[in-house]
Amino acid sequence: MPDRKLTNLQWQFIRQYSQASVAAIFFSSIVFFILWNFVYTLDQLQSWSQQYLNFTIPAYPGLLFAIFMITAMCLVAAVVGLVWGYIQGNALKKRMEVLLQSIIKLERGNLAVRIPDLGEDELGQLATQLNEMTKRFQEQVSSLQRLSTHNAELTNQVKETAIIEERQRLARELHDAVSQQLFAISMTMAALKRTIELDPLKASRQAELVEEMAAAAQSEMRALLLHLRPAHLEGKTLNEGIEDLLAEFSKKHYQIDFNWKLDKLPVSISKAIEDHLFRIVQEALSNILRHAKASVVELRITVTAEHIRLKITDNGVGFNEEETKTSSYGMSLMRERVAEIGGVMTLSTAPGQGTMIEVTVPII
Repeated sequence: MPDRKLTNLQWQFIRQYSQASVAAIFFSSIVFFILWNFVYTLDQLQSWSQQYLNFTIPAYPGLLFAIFMITAMCLVAAVVGLVWGYIQGNALKKRMEVLLQSIIKLERGNLAVRIPDLGEDELGQLATQLNEMTKRFQEQVSSLQRLSTHNAELTNQVKETAIIEERQRLARELHDAVSQQLFAISMTMAALKRTIELDPLKASRQAELVEEMAAAAQSEMRALLLHLRPAHLEGKTLNEGIEDLLAEFSKKHYQIDFNWKLDKLPVSISKAIEDHLFRIVQEALSNILRHAKASVVELRITVTAEHIRLKITDNGVGFNEEETKTSSYGMSLMRERVAEIGGVMTLSTAPGQGTMIEVTVPII
């Protein structure tokens, strides 16, 4: 669509110059017919004066040549107008293409792009203003990332206290739930040994009770393990954390084919950005397991000199963006995390066509 608009703009220039050329041709035609009639009338007067008045009107031998020269000059001007219109329209189209491609890169999160010099006219001034705006926005993103890093440092300071409180809570839950259930299983098994020969029917009911208590204990342990899952990388790099997470998911959810390819991250990437991207991956995978019914999940991290791009796709059921509430807690949380590190998040999905989440974070 942008190329078509630029082509239309070029043809507008050609059309305008063509109209001017047609006007020149029309004007030259009028001049030609007026002068031709003048020459014809002059010839008639010469003939009449010689025949009746015995008087000769002086002739102008160069007049007819002048008529043809004027006509030829008008035609040349028309052709030059057409050629000049094409040249000017094509030059403007190329400048507009440079401006449009730069704006598209900015929209995709590439803040390092700068528009080259486009001249001193209004288009060049627009490019200069866009460069200044991009520079200021890049500085704001850099400040935002530094602030995010500072917030991560403050979070680490209070994390130790939270860890102690969490350990105490988990210890109480282990004692109150799992430990008591295991003790009940132990007592029931001891009673089962005594009753298995005396009352097989009662022993069968006790065995069923042991099975139910074991299942309940297993459910409690799974719930506790979900609370114990690290919400941050805990000393690992982003790639190491993602690879460990996907390897664990591959073992537990063998019906899903997990594929991933991760580019090496630059050393300059802050810990806060890595933690945010890791949590975004966790939330996206959690949504896939709960809702997508997918059989294939692909995760890709691409690194360039300007940005980091995280892309997660699945072949699940997808959903209608207009009908489904995409402002749910999980999706809103991911968007907030992307915004905190100055990134851009795009969601692409449709019923029966899977889902694609792409996050682009500029490298400052």
